[in-house]
Amino acid sequence: MSKKAGMEKWKKKRRQEHLELKKYRYYIFCEGQQTEPQYFAGFKKLIEENPIYKDMVLIEIEPCQAETMRVIGMAEDYVRRNRIEKGQIWCVYDKDSFPASDFNGVVGRAEQLNKDNPELQYHAAWSNECIEFWFLLHFAYYTANNHRTEYISFLNEKFKELGLGKYQKNMKNIFEILMEKGNPKLAIRYAKRIIRDGQGRTPTEIAPGTKVYELVEELVKYMPEEIKKRYAD
Repeated sequence: MSKKAGMEKWKKKRRQEHLELKKYRYYIFCEGQQTEPQYFAGFKKLIEENPIYKDMVLIEIEPCQAETMRVIGMAEDYVRRNRIEKGQIWCVYDKDSFPASDFNGVVGRAEQLNKDNPELQYHAAWSNECIEFWFLLHFAYYTANNHRTEYISFLNEKFKELGLGKYQKNMKNIFEILMEKGNPKLAIRYAKRIIRDGQGRTPTEIAPGTKVYELVEELVKYMPEEIKKRYAD
């Protein structure tokens, strides 16, 4: 065995040992390359700094630079390559201008995959039409079905009011801004109300709407108590 091959085998063994120590495992596949990964990195950082859960929770964030069905396809490939048999797989993606069949199809595909292994479950954290809708719910209850430019315009105005300048898609501190300047607890409440009002409709038909709050609620469970209060009653 070559030195390089031996090193790769050692790395795989160490990774497996690392995984076995983690009771709760989250694999987050983001459509975007920066905005969503940077947002969820804020949760990851706080959880890994929490002495109660840092050795129990695994959070891996994978930027996909892909849309809708390709996101869950890349998640499936990742699971196969790494022989993952336990944990939660979260696909975070936007509607944008993609076909309704693709946008709704992720939910259907997740439900199909979830029949195979009860310990490995896929989830669709969609936003119609974009992640910015989830962000703006931190500041207001909003139900107008507008183009994404309107949501970004709303965030621009709100950020200016707060002395933060313009909203940027690749803001590295977006998690901190939303947590400290916005109201995460209300954002979750608003998002749930919209989903409840749209009961029986497909994700495409719930416009605007988002299920990102479901992933947020999962991650909040492992955050420090003083932070958790910002998100849950």
